[in-house]
Amino acid sequence: MVRPLSVAFVHPDLGIGGAERLVVDAAVSLQKRGHRVVIYTMHHDLSHCFAETRDGTLDVRVGGNWLVPRSIGGRLHILCTTLRSLMLARQIVNDSEQYDALFVDQLSAPIPLLKYTHAHIFFYCHFPDYLLARRDTLGQKLYRAPFDLLEEFTTGEADEIVVNSRFTQETFRKAFPHLGKIPKVLTPALNFEAYDRPVDSGDPLLRALRTEKQIVLSINRFERKKDVGLALRAFALCLQENGPDRAATSSCCLVAAGGWDPRVVENTQYLKELDAQAKQLGLRTRTIAPQRASKDALALLPEEAASASAIVEDGSTDQLASVDVLFLPSFTENQRAFLLSAARCVVYTPANEHLGIVPLEAMYMRVPVVAANSGGPRETIQHGQTGYLCEPTEDNFAGAISRLLTMDDDKWRAMGDAGHDRVKLAFSLDTFGAKLEHLILGMLQRPTGASVVLGVLVTLFIFFAVTTTLLLTWWR
Repeated sequence: MVRPLSVAFVHPDLGIGGAERLVVDAAVSLQKRGHRVVIYTMHHDLSHCFAETRDGTLDVRVGGNWLVPRSIGGRLHILCTTLRSLMLARQIVNDSEQYDALFVDQLSAPIPLLKYTHAHIFFYCHFPDYLLARRDTLGQKLYRAPFDLLEEFTTGEADEIVVNSRFTQETFRKAFPHLGKIPKVLTPALNFEAYDRPVDSGDPLLRALRTEKQIVLSINRFERKKDVGLALRAFALCLQENGPDRAATSSCCLVAAGGWDPRVVENTQYLKELDAQAKQLGLRTRTIAPQRASKDALALLPEEAASASAIVEDGSTDQLASVDVLFLPSFTENQRAFLLSAARCVVYTPANEHLGIVPLEAMYMRVPVVAANSGGPRETIQHGQTGYLCEPTEDNFAGAISRLLTMDDDKWRAMGDAGHDRVKLAFSLDTFGAKLEHLILGMLQRPTGASVVLGVLVTLFIFFAVTTTLLLTWWR
């Protein structure tokens, strides 16, 4: 019999995304196994989050955001985020509650300070952050250097390090050779209950999505690294192809849905770029504004964007008859469930993605997936059985999309069933929860490692180096 543990999760921004889905599922799975769970975060918008974090299922506490802004003049994001994370860590240290373990993810900077809680630190590495940052100029290289050192040092102070895929495991080993640690792999899972719930067909937000066309679905945050433009180019190529199957490929619509935060400059810029790119490809576009979007947020959307209720054409059975590409930023969970239930295929475009939760969601919902033949999707998608793995070019993606659009319905259903069975067997939340619990219990059997004093001193040194670097950069 396992004694109930007290576990706190520390996550920077509790919005909507793959990392957030993992944190929520991990917290729920431990809670279901009888452990007490708390989530600490620097930002939690009730209109832009998963239901479990706002309906009372999970105890969410917000802190670390009252003094330092998200950025300074739209720059210095990593500096501000790091400082905010340290403020959040200070709040956790001063909290009267005692925790057996702290589940930290995405940002390792607060780990040395969190050592003062005397809890064991479990660090879940989605992907080394320094590999995601741009270093196009000397100034950027100088600015990032201290943070890269900070990431490697603070990651090494965790008592247990876990990654989300074998691909990330190998990347981690190459990225942090001085740590001498090979992290364990704990693949994310799905909470099947969340996907088994029937779609609320009475939801007025669904009216604008109803169509007689076949839906090609892309689900990704509106970030350039997700390469949603590849889906646009491949889809345009599908529509341009001639041949006996042209009718099947022309009566379809691409829906590009995903996380969109008006506070994130890249989100607002990239959505507009995608809308412009689609129009240059000769595609007719439409953007549905997020529910309860403020006037300021609406101003950041493409010009023609409007609410779902304003777009609906009364009496029409096909709301997308005159649309080739529908952009759906910050969609709701019911909209997601509806789209996955109606989609002919899901297109997942990021190259070298750490794992990718979207292919798992699609396969569980019996929707074949077209994804880049790299990174985590190679560990989840079975080529030719549950979807297709392609080289990241529009020709290859267009060919795979066309095959699924024109595929015999029986073969298409068989492919969907194979994906569902694979996810149910290998990616269940129960299995994930048992593995997570086992890893945490194993960690607790070992004495907590790394020197608290040394960790804090080195962290202060690195921030001194950051300050010096910024002053030198601006002075030049």
